[in-house]
Amino acid sequence: MRIPPFNPYIAVVTGVIAVSTSAILVKLANQAPAAIIANYRLLLAVILMTPVVLLKYRHEFKYIQGKDWLLSVMAGIFLAFHFIVWFESLDYTSVASSVVLVTLQPIFAFLGTYLFFKERFSYGAIISMIIALLGSVIISWGDFQISGVALFGDMLALLGAVLVTGYLLVGQQVRKRLSLMTYTFVVYGISSVTLIVYNLIGQNPFFGYPADHWLVFLGLAIFPTFFGHTLFNWALKWLSTATISMGVVFEPVGASILAYFILGETVTSSQWLGGTIVLVGLFLFIMSTTKKRKVTLSRKHSNTERSYMD
Repeated sequence: MRIPPFNPYIAVVTGVIAVSTSAILVKLANQAPAAIIANYRLLLAVILMTPVVLLKYRHEFKYIQGKDWLLSVMAGIFLAFHFIVWFESLDYTSVASSVVLVTLQPIFAFLGTYLFFKERFSYGAIISMIIALLGSVIISWGDFQISGVALFGDMLALLGAVLVTGYLLVGQQVRKRLSLMTYTFVVYGISSVTLIVYNLIGQNPFFGYPADHWLVFLGLAIFPTFFGHTLFNWALKWLSTATISMGVVFEPVGASILAYFILGETVTSSQWLGGTIVLVGLFLFIMSTTKKRKVTLSRKHSNTERSYMD
């Protein structure tokens, strides 16, 4: 394997900082509806990607089959509504609660693989899921003690985690057949169209926002999207998925720190306790599922060698 152009761990750290800005930027665009913020994040990302896609990847479009288009449409719709409900949650609850709860996505992803692909869990994975979910209950109970409105925001954040899981599960087969750039461009484009239709039906105004809101929209398209997720995908060439997943778990920490200094948000005792339990549970879950995959792959390799020897 050739030497990476720069340290991939630095890329992961940079990516975590970048995605940590997402909730902060959404909070700063407080005069725009959640669906409009989501709309411009994805639409501007598509516009920025268009020259590269047209120059280097346009030949891939002729190989996209009908089934892949259908799955891409479904993935795009899931992604659009993920952003709507997650951004909406930030109107009701704190950055700390919202980001911690939406970070539970790996738990929902593995529950999805169990339901649809019959993948089995180890006991370690089940215990770590229970730990993480216990932390989410502590956060939600603490927010309910403060305000029923905050609890509603927590529920929206959890729904956002479910929807982004749908986006990942539906799109994973298409992603195997297309380059990252082409797949991302197609799904972001479909999400943008979905959000445009949603905003037209909801009669949300597309214009008339303060100048700083347009900078926020652009910032969302650049920082969490390109400097965040793009760097994570680049780092996958050099680092394991588990390493990057553990890095992403620190997003709530970064978001909470930024919220404290930029928005003046403090973290309550229940958020500290629940958030810590969630992060510990996620760490254990990632380690457990990674170990299980290694064992499964090792067994498959052994069986293959045995078949060959026979």
